[in-house]
Amino acid sequence: MLQQTQVNAVIPFYERWMRTLPTIRAVANASSQCIHKLWEGLGYYTRVRNLQKAAQLILVKHRGKFPENFEEVLALPGIGRYTAGAICSIAYGQPTPILDGNVMRVLTRVFGISGNPRERRVNGKLWKLAEELVRAADDCSALNQSLMELGALICTPKQPRCGLCPVKDHCFAYRQDHVHRFPNTIARPRPTPRRFIAFVAQKKGQFFVRQRPAGIVNALLWEFPNIEVTQAVFDVKAASRSIFGRAMQTFQPLCTIRHAITRYKITMNVFRITDKRGDKFSAVQGLWLNEQQLRLLAFPSAHRKVLQWLKP
Repeated sequence: MLQQTQVNAVIPFYERWMRTLPTIRAVANASSQCIHKLWEGLGYYTRVRNLQKAAQLILVKHRGKFPENFEEVLALPGIGRYTAGAICSIAYGQPTPILDGNVMRVLTRVFGISGNPRERRVNGKLWKLAEELVRAADDCSALNQSLMELGALICTPKQPRCGLCPVKDHCFAYRQDHVHRFPNTIARPRPTPRRFIAFVAQKKGQFFVRQRPAGIVNALLWEFPNIEVTQAVFDVKAASRSIFGRAMQTFQPLCTIRHAITRYKITMNVFRITDKRGDKFSAVQGLWLNEQQLRLLAFPSAHRKVLQWLKP
């Protein structure tokens, strides 16, 4: 849960998860709907599917006990070098290095390492340095946690609190008054705008939704039928024809959802639709569900926001 997500955002999800699925076996045997609903709102849903795959692998290969060997931890689905290093050093007291964005920032400033820390050569140098530090530490768990906290609370990207830093006297960037020159990261590109049209079809207090297929972004989550459009001025009738196989008869604007994710800035125009031919959508598979049933399903963030606009 903490991968690419801040602690404060994670805590309520973690507590709810542990109440529902407190053991590895419970996670391994949970339904897809259960794990996705518990994860709903955290994003990056590949993480929860990998979590369940890891739990299943632990049951089969490690007899239900989380492995302690670094290579075996690294082999679990969804766990990379940084996460494996954090687990083995903090949980098991092993001198395994960590390197996330916070630690990168601390090391580049303290040791004056120029260049983009995510570029292969510089990144390799930082990993080597992190390994040397953790192997020399009396308490590898304390060292790794200190590096992470130092980057998160003191050695921040903007307005670092150098006056409070316990290692400022040893910091190259601080001594040279070049703190803001490190790390030398490449500026992120401006988010790409994307526009979608979504449709809320309704009959007798029920709404039509479909499940996203496996292997794509937000796989297996539920959504209202939608389509991406490239024009600033879009043709709603043509969009409905592309989804349902025929143009709907009437359209009523319901809401506009704005949502940002990774490198995209998304606008989704949502329309309530009716059709004289009723509820038979031969061109799209889905389910008719009432509002209570919908709230039991996991939706991507943008579509979850549509739920508050529904009125049976």
